[in-house]
Amino acid sequence: MAAIRAVLILLPAVLMAQPAKQTFTYKVVGDCSIQADVYRTPGNSVHPAILWIHGGALIMGNREGLRVEQLEKYLKAGYTVVSIDYRLAPETKLDAIIEDVQDAYRWLREKGPGLFGIDPARVAVIGHSAGGYLTLMAGFRFHPRPKALVAFYGYGDIAGKWYARPDPFYSRQPAVPKEAAYQSVGGSVIAGSAGGSRSAFYLYCRQHGLWPKEVTGHDPDREPKVFDPWCPIRNVTREYPPTLLLHGDQDTDVPYEQSLLMARKLEKYHVDHNLVTMGNRGHGFDREMQEPAVAAAFDGVLAFLKKYLLPN
Repeated sequence: MAAIRAVLILLPAVLMAQPAKQTFTYKVVGDCSIQADVYRTPGNSVHPAILWIHGGALIMGNREGLRVEQLEKYLKAGYTVVSIDYRLAPETKLDAIIEDVQDAYRWLREKGPGLFGIDPARVAVIGHSAGGYLTLMAGFRFHPRPKALVAFYGYGDIAGKWYARPDPFYSRQPAVPKEAAYQSVGGSVIAGSAGGSRSAFYLYCRQHGLWPKEVTGHDPDREPKVFDPWCPIRNVTREYPPTLLLHGDQDTDVPYEQSLLMARKLEKYHVDHNLVTMGNRGHGFDREMQEPAVAAAFDGVLAFLKKYLLPN
């Protein structure tokens, strides 16, 4: 159980009562309904929108993972927030997961003005961990491109050794038996999960370097070029949206180097960006919103969004 608890830190806990929301089904695939929660302040004003993408290694997590403290700050700053589910691996492979977030973005822009009063020309994408990865994917897979991206401890390379080899941190934890790992997944296609036993599968993948293969259905060692369209760092151009990266330099789940390398690639192509390094902090550092350094970093997020989404 200690090993599984260590993995569950990927999923932010909700500590306060949720503000009022509307829930919509933005897509149906077979028997699987994929939903979005929309939060906005009362009134008829047209607001810019945030598409918020949860983490959980693409294996766990759901749209309710958005921390209320952060949601309230986004709402107070004048944004409508749309928090989405997407189908989860390994039952659904990465191509289809990316299709889901693309469809959510398309739905938000097409239906959002009529359903909940957003300005489709002013949309940012924000995500944490695997949601940060999907946020960076949005930089070249969403059309038209979002106005801004904010990736909390995300990653731009899913084929690197950090994911495709046994992980030293997770390998020090009690080994998950193969049978137990695969018993925790493999059922019906699902969109959104509270984690639970699925965390055993994630831990098993990290202990054996199997995450890229299980999530994509391909082996990065045998098919390295297949991963090109799934790695944001391989797809940065001058047209990539302005990007804010936030990462703890003691992250034991997603290496800090992932954001450092992404920042270097953005700099190479002269993309407006900033990397906020959270010293001596690990994965999910933004759970501690009451700490001055974390609060200041989040103020920086709001300032970044204001620069690109709010009128002068």
